[in-house]
Amino acid sequence: MDRRQFTAGVFGSALLPVDPVFAAGFSEGEAAQGVRSALERGALAAVGLLGRNDGFLGNPKVRIPLPGVLEDAAGLLKATGQQRKVDELVTAMNRAAEQAVPKARDLLVSTAKSVSVEDAIGIVRGGETSVTDYFARKTRAPLFEQFLPIVTRSTEKVALADKFNAVAGKAARLGLLKGDDANIQRYVTGKALDGLFLVIGDEERKIRRDPVGTGSAILRKVFGG
Repeated sequence: MDRRQFTAGVFGSALLPVDPVFAAGFSEGEAAQGVRSALERGALAAVGLLGRNDGFLGNPKVRIPLPGVLEDAAGLLKATGQQRKVDELVTAMNRAAEQAVPKARDLLVSTAKSVSVEDAIGIVRGGETSVTDYFARKTRAPLFEQFLPIVTRSTEKVALADKFNAVAGKAARLGLLKGDDANIQRYVTGKALDGLFLVIGDEERKIRRDPVGTGSAILRKVFGG
């Protein structure tokens, strides 16, 4: 059992100022338990919201548009009566993200369960999205590798994707697109992760604003100070 309990009674002297993390009277072990719970809760909520039909396509906050200069190319296609093909590609991009996100569940949950006491204390001391920032540091790279094949399989069914990649390649050589934006599949994978962490951040803010409303005693104790 973690017996290190930090309260104002212990530290409240002129020589030893109160640590704001523990001023409310909870232990390091409880801090870790609360952070693990917040991580898991935020992850499951985000996966549930985004990993379903219209999770991306129907949500303006995370809906994935065509990247940069490709919007101009899309405009030319629309002007020549090919609106349907452009819409088909944008739909495929967002459907790919919706299909990929559920694959994040196991890694996110295992990451939440394995957070160390030291990391948990840093998270409690951190800002309003420190839980989400921890997730992003630990999981973004491996999730990118998990998502990319799913996104690729989904978008390769749309003939226009290859044409846009060809345009993107030329734009990249001219310096108009950079990095992953020059490839539809890598671009969509990155945007899917951006959306995932954005929604996890929203869930974290909800917990911090109203820990009582979560119905969780440990979240109320750790984040209710």
